[in-house]
Amino acid sequence: MSVSVQTKRRFALATALRGAFMLLAGLYAVIWPDQALLVMVLAGGILLAVDGALGLWSLTFGGGKSGNFWFDVAANALSLLLGILFLLQPLIATVLTVTVLSTMVGIAALVVGVMQIVVITRERELYARIWPVVLSGLSYVLLGLVFLFFPLLSASIGVIFGGVLLILFSFGLFGWAWRLYQRSKQA
Repeated sequence: MSVSVQTKRRFALATALRGAFMLLAGLYAVIWPDQALLVMVLAGGILLAVDGALGLWSLTFGGGKSGNFWFDVAANALSLLLGILFLLQPLIATVLTVTVLSTMVGIAALVVGVMQIVVITRERELYARIWPVVLSGLSYVLLGLVFLFFPLLSASIGVIFGGVLLILFSFGLFGWAWRLYQRSKQA
């Protein structure tokens, strides 16, 4: 089955639109990281509220039965309540969410760093140089401390990094859209 020239051009246009939206989102995240973080929390709140409401509706009216009815009711009700909380108090939800996630990342980085240092010092006779691994472990420890003591700053930097990645990915989509458009002209 052959794809028409019009369809190929629509594919190219859709890909270019994806790239434009991604570029705008990336620029927004880089220029206003705190607001972008708040928007992400609001989007998560909407997702949780809609998911909880649809899950409860499915259990009540849609015939969506599973093996553990009360667990599903509790999970969907909690999802709905968290979504409403995120929407009513987005700033508090942002601080709580960011603090919890940053704490988890900080603890994980600390554990990895300490493990690297302990393992390399125990087995130092097997390695010619242990300093690169010790420095790597120390950098993990420092990263973990930054995440633990400065959670909002860490999240803002993470949003900026994510925005830069979105911008780079948008250029890839623009290139792909251009190739799709050029192929549509050849047909």
